[in-house]
Amino acid sequence: MATNTLQAPADASIWQRVIRFKKGPSPAAARALLELEFSESDRRRMRELAAKARAGTLSTSEEQEAETYERLGCLLDVLHSKARRVLKRRRKAS
Repeated sequence: MATNTLQAPADASIWQRVIRFKKGPSPAAARALLELEFSESDRRRMRELAAKARAGTLSTSEEQEAETYERLGCLLDVLHSKARRVLKRRRKAS
């Protein structure tokens, strides 16, 4: 799992370059993007997987599950970042 953690910044960088809006999202769309989040049950599962990873007891399928959560987390981070920038530009323009 440590290898995947080292790759997360590279993944985020790729997501940042790949996710582009032809037109910036509207402020309403940006606010809606900021509402996207993991459910409480998913956050609980991520904590369980993180504890098992620290203990070195992740199975192969759990490692894949953790990688999926990590990649989805990167995607959410990028979407949230882009949405915040839209709203910040909107405030400055006002």
